[in-house]
Amino acid sequence: MLIGAIGDDFTGSGDLANMIARAGLETRLYAGNLPASAGTEAAAVVALKTRTLPVAEAVAQSRAAVGWLKRQGAERILFKYCSTFDSTPRGNIGPVAEALADDLGAGKVLFVPSFPETERTVYQGHLFVGDRLLSESPLAEHPLTPMTDPDLRRWLGHQTRQPVAHLPLAALRGPDAAGTLARLDGRFVIADAIDDGDIDRLGLLARDAALVTGGSAIGAGLARALGADGPAYRSWTGSDGPAVLLSGSCSAATLGQIAAYAGPKRLLGVDEALAADGDAIRAMADWALAQPEPALIAASQPPEMVRAAQRAHGRERVAGAIEDVFARLARLLRDKGATRFVVAGGETSGAVATALGIASFDVGPEIAPGVPALAAGPLRLALKSGNFGGPDFFARALAVLEAA
Repeated sequence: MLIGAIGDDFTGSGDLANMIARAGLETRLYAGNLPASAGTEAAAVVALKTRTLPVAEAVAQSRAAVGWLKRQGAERILFKYCSTFDSTPRGNIGPVAEALADDLGAGKVLFVPSFPETERTVYQGHLFVGDRLLSESPLAEHPLTPMTDPDLRRWLGHQTRQPVAHLPLAALRGPDAAGTLARLDGRFVIADAIDDGDIDRLGLLARDAALVTGGSAIGAGLARALGADGPAYRSWTGSDGPAVLLSGSCSAATLGQIAAYAGPKRLLGVDEALAADGDAIRAMADWALAQPEPALIAASQPPEMVRAAQRAHGRERVAGAIEDVFARLARLLRDKGATRFVVAGGETSGAVATALGIASFDVGPEIAPGVPALAAGPLRLALKSGNFGGPDFFARALAVLEAA
């Protein structure tokens, strides 16, 4: 196995699997209980749900998954997190990276969150979303991991005991990038990257490293550095069975996609989610399947409404209630015959995939940058990070999953 990877949420893990497969390595996405042994794939991605867990639990789950990958013969490990470095000042990116670096005996560890294709770039150690600093983007108001500081050296420094260095763009593009990296005074290194050429340079630098961390783009860069050339998607057949769209993301992109979706919609309020019992879940499922077109059920709200609900009920209680509703709803919809699921939001996607009991996925064609179509037995799924996809994402995803 050329690459063994873990991702800190389901959507990001699917994103990474897509990028590695698109670059040219046969890739499988694993979730839930890991099997005794992997298949013959060149790259394996283990989807965890550790981004917002308590630090100790996130570290333990990450170490266990990496241990399994090493037992499968993984030659190098990639720890994938969001291209917007989603974390709190306590973690979990720093503590997980530190534990894995110690376990693997890693020396210099590159941190490469840049994903130029989606306009996430790092320059002078600062993360940009488009032409805005991270702290000036909608991510500054994320309900779980508000990113208020674009200086990744400082942000990572809050989370780790390791010294944090910086690989500037000029040095990366210079004649001795490897030498410069070796001379940096810091075990953890935030790397600048503003285009795909920079990603490929970093892939070459990380090719022989025990551990590299970053967004999904570095997975493609690493695959290309290992000789991958061209897409390696598995053959794809869609499903024409009933479809449903579920959204728990409150990102600006997802809110726009909900507004643009022309099919039937049902908004799920926080109070309704907190009070939802079995009868309410069944009523939602029956309503969705009775619609003439795929129905969208959304708990997505603007940031100010999310903050008000969190103040009234507590952040963990609100998030847990919404995830629980979507988990039970997805399971019931599956049991009633739904075969296509389009899910928006990392936490929501994790709850749905776990509820459906999916152990692993075949990686199908790309729906949008960062979002592959996934197959698991008779089910076809699109698990979308909140920030990804254009305004017409929901319609595009339904068409790809159906393979019309």
